[in-house]
Amino acid sequence: MPSRRDLANAIRALSMDAVQKAASGHPGAPMGMADIAEVLWRDLLVHNPANPRWVDRDRFVLSNGHASMLLYSLLQLTGYPLSMDQLRNFRQLGSHTAGHPERDLDLGIETTTGPLGQGFANAVGMALAEKMLAAQFNRDDHRIVDHHTWVFLGDGCMMEGISHEAASLAGTLGLGKLICIYDDNGISIDGRVEGWMKDDTPKRFAAYGWQVIPNVDGHDAEAIGKALKRAKANRRQPTLICCKTTIGWGAPNKQGTKATHGEALGVEEVAATRAALGWPYEPFVIPDEIRAAWDQRERGARAERAWKRRFNRYRKAHPELAAEFERRMRGTLPATWPALREQAVAAATAVEAAQATRASSQVVLNAIGPGMPELVGGSADLTGSVNTFRKDSRAITTEDCSGNYVNYGVREFAMTAMMNGLALHGGFIPYAGTFLVFSDYARNAVRLAALMQQRVLLVYTHDSIGLGEDGPTHQPVEHLASLRAMPNLSLWRPCDAVETAAAWRAGVERDTGPTALVLTRQALPQQPRSPARELAIARGGYVLIDCHGTPEAIVIATGSEVAPAAEAVRSLNDAGRRLRLVSMPSVDIFEAQDAAWREAVLPAAITRRLAVEAGATQCWWRYVGSSGRVLGIDRFGASGKAADLFRHYGLTAANVIQAVEALLAS
Repeated sequence: MPSRRDLANAIRALSMDAVQKAASGHPGAPMGMADIAEVLWRDLLVHNPANPRWVDRDRFVLSNGHASMLLYSLLQLTGYPLSMDQLRNFRQLGSHTAGHPERDLDLGIETTTGPLGQGFANAVGMALAEKMLAAQFNRDDHRIVDHHTWVFLGDGCMMEGISHEAASLAGTLGLGKLICIYDDNGISIDGRVEGWMKDDTPKRFAAYGWQVIPNVDGHDAEAIGKALKRAKANRRQPTLICCKTTIGWGAPNKQGTKATHGEALGVEEVAATRAALGWPYEPFVIPDEIRAAWDQRERGARAERAWKRRFNRYRKAHPELAAEFERRMRGTLPATWPALREQAVAAATAVEAAQATRASSQVVLNAIGPGMPELVGGSADLTGSVNTFRKDSRAITTEDCSGNYVNYGVREFAMTAMMNGLALHGGFIPYAGTFLVFSDYARNAVRLAALMQQRVLLVYTHDSIGLGEDGPTHQPVEHLASLRAMPNLSLWRPCDAVETAAAWRAGVERDTGPTALVLTRQALPQQPRSPARELAIARGGYVLIDCHGTPEAIVIATGSEVAPAAEAVRSLNDAGRRLRLVSMPSVDIFEAQDAAWREAVLPAAITRRLAVEAGATQCWWRYVGSSGRVLGIDRFGASGKAADLFRHYGLTAANVIQAVEALLAS
């Protein structure tokens, strides 16, 4: 029977060999954490390699994603469908073994990690999802949601600010089934971290309300096992296990140094390491007895069968709850969704007075929320400003996680990454709000939501200089253009209540990526439109106002600028001109339409075009061309009343008329 050290050495060998073959990668952390991983994955982690999507599996997150070969080795050794050829092709184009892990549930990769701290915050969201689902579905006699979230993280994760945000909230909410193992090796790319990180990490996490298990020898299997079991026994607090490890353990001439962190060991050191470890096998060869000891498929199948028996008993006792649980974990919308979205449209259509689209958003949420228990809301300490609290909202607390609203506090970055974790876990469609300007704080988490194609709804209010007196620090200018540049992020900037309802419908129905809903602070008039034009909103861009005959020019506007553009177009048309107004609440959705629709809305032959938006002009030149014009803002805002600011920056009906007349005269 192979020893634990022999089994851990399989990880070390695979990791150093894959990095050496690729001539790229990070062998040090996998080699340093191999002993910890062996104990966790063989003794405590509840998972089934034959069914990586089993809903009550433990979640494992490698937050220090540069140590990707640790995860790939574990998946290969324990029986997941990740072939040895994939390890041989580590970091190569087309392989499933990218330089940093990329979410692939069929292979057992729970989340995309690499930007340090992101995986940790994702895991906090996953642990919150588990606690919320347990509160909503478990009954005294049946526990169908009962799993842990395990995280490996390193010094880099600890240094990133997001770890402070996420750890603080995890402690506050008492996420007792979140267990983090800190690879405390004291080395980063630049060398020994003591020169730039003197934090007392155990005291820091204890202050957050965590259970902390310090000074665990990360190369002593018995000590590791005791710490993991102690962590699992505490369900009141999240746990941080501080494991003292040696980076690159086993490499006789380089272990404990930055030389093992971000580069291959080199041919000579790989040979020396093989000798030091007593590992005589060729690269990528695992002897049968070691492979058999690692294989977790039989143990995993037993665990899943036991859960299925529990779930079948639950189904008999609570058939409606069981069906609802299965629906939510599949990610399908409720059967009542068509009726709910019609209710939302009706509620939006009933709005007659001028209304801020942030308020229109709340109208929509009040229509759809009560029928969608998976729709979990929140905000970054701006609930009253972003209007994300709906009539059926109930805040989650440490003692009661059966609610549907998270007070994230002033933590925009952690909020967004935790929303990713909620979505990744399954069972929830998360939405939460902050001011558009603060999307900068959260941008990397937004990017990862897009990269992972997660259904996350980002409610961004106070979308322009229209927020007024708070001034340029709070007035977004470049943000719309910046977010539109992000692949796979869908962005909506509606002009009134009906467009806001269409935006929410699109976001809820879109299960291939995040959606940003960009909303105003100031009241906007409701635009009249025919039923056909109301349906056309779903295409992202449509003709809101048209003329008789071929238009002489086209005006394109979004959000709050539709109102002055509409006033100008109607005035010019009444004066005998032929103008078309195109409302384009979603550029990306419009771009996804067929060529015939895009040509019908924006005929190529009509080159006199004007775009109007209270933001950077950059993204609009593609629509107006070199002969067109853009009214926008390519400088920072100012503090003042909204109406005064719009006049100051020229975003008025009078200026639109002047710009159109200049186009027509050219």
